[in-house]
Amino acid sequence: YRLAAEQGHVKARLNLGMFCELGKGMPQDVGEAVRLYCLAADQGNANAQHNLALMYHFGRDVLQDEVETARYYRLAAEQ
Repeated sequence: YRLAAEQGHVKARLNLGMFCELGKGMPQDVGEAVRLYCLAADQGNANAQHNLALMYHFGRDVLQDEVETARYYRLAAEQ
């Protein structure tokens, strides 16, 4: 997944982000998960936008931010 994510494949970015967040098959790295979710969200991926909303809602490796939470939930819902 890493090579595909680096090449800009949106689903690879989402999936690798989930693996990083959960520590599946690799050490857990929530910061890297946020980075990958941001890249996929910027490409219009609703699942990545939803995951980012959750990260901002719960403050997972980002500052808790109600505005960003609402923004990403809205973006995901519009898909």
